Amino acid sequence: MTASRALNDKPGVSDKTREDIQRIASEMGYVANPLAQKLSNGRTHIIGVVAQLHTSFTGEMVMGIGTTIRGAGYEMLVYSLPDNDTQPPSSVVNLLQQVADGIIVLLPYEADYLEKLREASLPVVTVETVFDEPTFPAVITDGYQGGRQAMTHLIELGHKRIGFITGNLKLLSARSRLKAYQDMVAQYNLDTDPSLICEGDYMQLGGYDAAKQLLALKERPTAIFASNDVSALGAMSAIREAGLSVPEDISLVGFDDITLSEQMHPALTTVHQPLQQMGRSAVNMLMAMIAGLDVPFNQITLPTELVVRDSTKSPKSE
Repeated sequence: MTASRALNDKPGVSDKTREDIQRIASEMGYVANPLAQKLSNGRTHIIGVVAQLHTSFTGEMVMGIGTTIRGAGYEMLVYSLPDNDTQPPSSVVNLLQQVADGIIVLLPYEADYLEKLREASLPVVTVETVFDEPTFPAVITDGYQGGRQAMTHLIELGHKRIGFITGNLKLLSARSRLKAYQDMVAQYNLDTDPSLICEGDYMQLGGYDAAKQLLALKERPTAIFASNDVSALGAMSAIREAGLSVPEDISLVGFDDITLSEQMHPALTTVHQPLQQMGRSAVNMLMAMIAGLDVPFNQITLPTELVVRDSTKSPKSE
């Protein structure tokens, strides 16, 4: 019992005895068992993170999460699924329940997926995974306002025929950006041709295919607003393949402001989402839940900001 208290920094052991026991344990190669610690004190100081790590959007948020978790004396256990249609197996839910104190879930998992994680009976916070009815406490950005910022920029440049590439419309984030586009088209009496809206999926190939549809129109748009930067990257490839140039022939705007957007040629005008701040806010919310504190907001909404770079200019006719 004395050895256990010393190894786990519990009270009731003299400093000298604690130092002796910890020194001997270190010499013997002793490593603490987090699961055993959880059984004894209810905490492992491990946070589970469920994410699709192959996306730049998610990768930058995980950086913010990891820094904040380690700063709080916790470690991070990451589980990645290949796509958002894959349900987490029961073995993963059981593992998280055994070794994690809480879970952070990143875009773009759907409601039935999140309900599966509820089986773990742990505090859960989602990041940019929003539905019409709140499921878990969430950290999001104002996608509608961000969409209006992108459209305002193109309208101020003189564009009237603007194409739009949607995200995965199962997700509220994609629908809010679509609504922003539609509202701005109506508000400023822009071209309402329904063929200017092409469905994408937040992926590069989806952006490429959608842009090809827009470029094949008899009267192609003078600008394209893509629902995220990865889709915009695909759109840029399609524009070049058609023998056109950004922004001389067609302007292009993205959404997210991932690191890649600044490295594209030309550098992409986009809507900045504070990705690392989103991760930090999620950790802080989860820590409060783990500590048994009342979370003051069921949903934290962070602002967006337009970042103007080199992929937009006035149309040739202006």
